[in-house]
Amino acid sequence: MDIILLGPPGAGKGTQAHRLVEHHGMMQLSTGDMLRETRKADTELGRKVADIMDSGGLVSDDIVSAMIDAKLADMGPEVGAIFDGYPRTEHQAAQLDEILAKHGRSLDHVIELEVNEDALVERITGRFTCANCGAGYHDTFKQPKVEGVCDECGSTEFKRRPDDNEETVRHRMSVYRNETAPILPGYEKRGIVKRVNGMGGIDEVTHAIDAILS
Repeated sequence: MDIILLGPPGAGKGTQAHRLVEHHGMMQLSTGDMLRETRKADTELGRKVADIMDSGGLVSDDIVSAMIDAKLADMGPEVGAIFDGYPRTEHQAAQLDEILAKHGRSLDHVIELEVNEDALVERITGRFTCANCGAGYHDTFKQPKVEGVCDECGSTEFKRRPDDNEETVRHRMSVYRNETAPILPGYEKRGIVKRVNGMGGIDEVTHAIDAILS
């Protein structure tokens, strides 16, 4: 079974993809992870990706598609793929259809995690982690049991991602609405789009996705 997980940054796609890997033996194909993996490889494609990323450029659709193609070639036909962060545009969606067909595959579901923008801003801007062990916390939803002390390792040093601010989050939402959401109507015509309340608890979202896949 091959699926796309859609939703703006912070909607929980990565978390749910990891659970699908654990529970269903699927493989997560995250463009961010693949770019990092590819640039480390001593291959022509790896060197090309490294040069582009080191120069601050954007990796082209064709290169991303080549990475997806290579990953699917290495996967057995019995292993399902979870596309996380791809496709982002209508052009990429068309390329994905071609790549899947090449490998005798097709999309089974496109699952969009729906979110409330204001609530998502609160969710993301409130995040912080232990600087020592990486344990995650939140200003509203998950404070350390002892103020200023990590529950896991006892460290008193915490950090926040510099891009976890309201301006950046709302910009990401705008990019998602303008560039990625337009791919949905094409999938809706094929009857493969399902929507899940991405603002629910992690387990609740997992159960909803499992119900779609079962």
